[in-house]
Amino acid sequence: MSKLKDKVALVTGASRGIGAAIAKRLAAEGANVAITYAKDAAAAAAVVKAVESAGRKAFAVQADAADAEAVKFAVEQTVKTFGRIDILVNNAGTAIPKPFEDTPFEELDRMIGVNLRGVFAATQAALKHMPDGGRIISIGSCVGERIMTPGLTAYAATKGAVKMFTQGLAREVGRRGITVNNIQPGPIDTDLNPASGDWAAPQIANTALNRYGHVDEVAALVAFVAGPEAAYITGANLTIDGGTNA
Repeated sequence: MSKLKDKVALVTGASRGIGAAIAKRLAAEGANVAITYAKDAAAAAAVVKAVESAGRKAFAVQADAADAEAVKFAVEQTVKTFGRIDILVNNAGTAIPKPFEDTPFEELDRMIGVNLRGVFAATQAALKHMPDGGRIISIGSCVGERIMTPGLTAYAATKGAVKMFTQGLAREVGRRGITVNNIQPGPIDTDLNPASGDWAAPQIANTALNRYGHVDEVAALVAFVAGPEAAYITGANLTIDGGTNA
């Protein structure tokens, strides 16, 4: 597969889970990939090695998504190494499940910082180096449109903001042929939300397919949106949730 041959992608928060799967899939489609990670350098190095094993170039930069300057530095390093950014995937995110009235403002600020300000920072910086026809893809959440699970109110609010950011930005950059889309996963089997975890049963019950999704399924949708066949899709919120919001 080479739909993304020689394209340059930056995937934030890609040392594990959905982000790691996205980085590997984009490489399999032909892209060179830069990734950011918050803490786990070894896990990030493993993703870089996997990309290189696919015959593509890769490197990792430590950058907490809530740190705007660190995010901008990661963008600059990507451009310094690869010359440009064709595809930005705003994947970094965090959730702190807790009833809203019991959530300290430090935790609210953390979710806003990673899930929203991080998207703002990466996108603004990347647009300065993105050629016409580029792709901006954010990883939102199905709860950004409909929420049935108590304890995710603040998290859902940040993902709802990403939804509207996507729609607004699509209008601003469309004349450059840059598409802006939001992928909204439902319950996906990761170490942060395992299919065998305490929260799994009610999430599975809310799906139409009666199962968790897999990271590779999300990565496949991202790769499609990043590719040439999706050139007329923009400002879209593409839900991949097993029918959770059906």
